[in-house]
Amino acid sequence: MISFELDDEQQLVQDNVRSFAANRLWAHMRETEAARGLPEEILAEAHTLGLGTLGLPEVVGGQGLSLVTRCLVEEALAWGDPGACWALGGPGTLGPVVMELGTEAQQREVLSRFTASDAAARRGAVAWTEAHATGGGFMTTARAEGAQWVLDGVKAFVVNGGIADRMVVFAQVDADAGWDGVGAFVVPGDAAGLEAGPRRRPVGLDAAVIADVLLDGVRVPDAARLRGGENFASAVGRAFLRHALVVAARAVGCAGRAFSLTRDYCAERRAFGKPIGHFQAVAFTVADRLMDVESARWMVWRAASDWDRRGEPRPGEVAGACAHALEVALRCGDDGVQLHGGAGFIRDYAIEKLFRDARQIAVMGPTVETLDGIGAAAELGRPPDPQTLWPTSDAQPVCL
Repeated sequence: MISFELDDEQQLVQDNVRSFAANRLWAHMRETEAARGLPEEILAEAHTLGLGTLGLPEVVGGQGLSLVTRCLVEEALAWGDPGACWALGGPGTLGPVVMELGTEAQQREVLSRFTASDAAARRGAVAWTEAHATGGGFMTTARAEGAQWVLDGVKAFVVNGGIADRMVVFAQVDADAGWDGVGAFVVPGDAAGLEAGPRRRPVGLDAAVIADVLLDGVRVPDAARLRGGENFASAVGRAFLRHALVVAARAVGCAGRAFSLTRDYCAERRAFGKPIGHFQAVAFTVADRLMDVESARWMVWRAASDWDRRGEPRPGEVAGACAHALEVALRCGDDGVQLHGGAGFIRDYAIEKLFRDARQIAVMGPTVETLDGIGAAAELGRPPDPQTLWPTSDAQPVCL
């Protein structure tokens, strides 16, 4: 049976998060942008609501809610302020990576730190991207010394770089094995030899902390290595697809807000004696963007629902939904600025921020090109090429 109705729990969650997003995020959107972060009281309120840990298993103190419900929450938060989604406390991308690659004991040890009562401002990070390609692996290395691993290298565009409580670092364990020689390691944020570069200034999502990370002889125990069960590469793929759905839901929220602002402006702004929305060229654009937002929302929900039901993703379906959502956000932001006319280019109107946010969201996870590669491989019945699939500088740099 096909249903587009939310159940009672999902409706309650969506309503509560929408209220928080409207009153605490959207109402202070420009303040958050100027401060490049959220105040402590909003972080505390969000932590009390469990907004950063909804998708974590109950065994680590999370709510264990479905992926569909997580997407509902992320869309509602981005509707309030896309930038705030990356400024809230919680494990962030580290969550799905540890959930997919870690043992139950590792999940308990790492993820329970983010569900603790004093964890409102605690954040996680994933150090994946590098600024220089090697043609089939990472320049960051991990070498074994007794019961420890020693990590050296530089990671680029790390979300929460320099402020993360825990970070998963991907490094080359076996240089001769290429992608098969990659390992993942949990590194404490205060580890000796770990240093962050200057905070980057992105085009949008100003509240997100993005910085490069230097690892100089960082030592972690063997127990800190996440081995991904029987198939490390598949586990990494699932983790990034899960993260991609979260980013896609945020893209839908950004697109939805941009569309609603543009629709209202076109209904109110008058030219030649009538609202500009009465002119066919404007009206058709508004209609097209409405179809974009609705289709992106349903595609993301369907991919998440199917994953919940089956217990595993359909890579092509997830990739298609995520790619479409990213493109829709870009179109809604771009057309929103265009239909606002000169007003779209000044900061008195929020559409310019959403335009910039949409552009930044498009590189906050697997890119459209990467997702297209996944979808094409699934449709053509061939295995994806890790070198073009995984978000490294071999393809396009991204922020995780």
